[in-house]
Amino acid sequence: MSILRGVFNALAVGLNTVGVFSLMMPPTLLKRIFPSGPVRRACDHLLNALASGWVGNNNAWIAASSRSAWDVQGVDGLDRRGWYLISCNHQSWVDILVLQRVFHGRVPFLKFFLKAQLIWVPVIGLAWWALDFPFLKRGKGRNSRESDLKSAREACEKFKLIPTSVISFFEGTRFTPAKQAEQGSPYRHLLKPKIGSLGVALATMGEQFQALLDVTIVYRDGAPTFWDLLSGRLGPVSVRVRVIEIPRELVEMADHMLDRGYRRRLTAWVEQQWQEKDALIDELLAQAPPVRAG
Repeated sequence: MSILRGVFNALAVGLNTVGVFSLMMPPTLLKRIFPSGPVRRACDHLLNALASGWVGNNNAWIAASSRSAWDVQGVDGLDRRGWYLISCNHQSWVDILVLQRVFHGRVPFLKFFLKAQLIWVPVIGLAWWALDFPFLKRGKGRNSRESDLKSAREACEKFKLIPTSVISFFEGTRFTPAKQAEQGSPYRHLLKPKIGSLGVALATMGEQFQALLDVTIVYRDGAPTFWDLLSGRLGPVSVRVRVIEIPRELVEMADHMLDRGYRRRLTAWVEQQWQEKDALIDELLAQAPPVRAG
């Protein structure tokens, strides 16, 4: 049954994605013709509404096909017409669908920094491009950082037009014990955080962000694969959201992202959150797993 459920849900995801993508093409072409002004803003609102509908459809099949228990705390009182910067520990592609389910209807549509090569993912890569997701090359060296900063600035400038939530996975890649050992990470459940995309977001939109939403996801049965989610074998999920004020000095000095002193202060701020997140994961794992109501 799990295989049949997985195949059915895979078809549902495919049809949902292709259908919504087809509807996105006309406003995408229109806003390329009118790159600014009311037509552009109307197209962006329509594209975000279509993308939110895609998320709603995904949430429906996840709820219908999975018996997993969800324990979510910290999402009350958020502003669906505000601007948020969201950080989260990263373990699986499933993280993105978890975040979309947790925040759907509570904050503006989620957008996140992507590796440049992901634009070539069939269909969905073009959808990310149509929604103005920032694509970063994430190379090494000062020249690469300057190039990423410039391209991300151009993308994030568009986010100022309508309410947006920007996600940044500070670890830069999915957590595995092998990567943890290779890094010599001082954290039990996390990789070392990186500040590149955070600095870009603050330099571009720092004045508009109402707060940082610090998200911690714990999969009680271990990090799931996308097939686990499709086939209804996702185990209990615990999610904690903390609203953290972004220090004023980090916003005011964000234009100095390439300055070593600023980068040290930004790193220290993130590492403090990472220490608290690591301890929170220990705490959640020590608790009894959530039980699905009914």
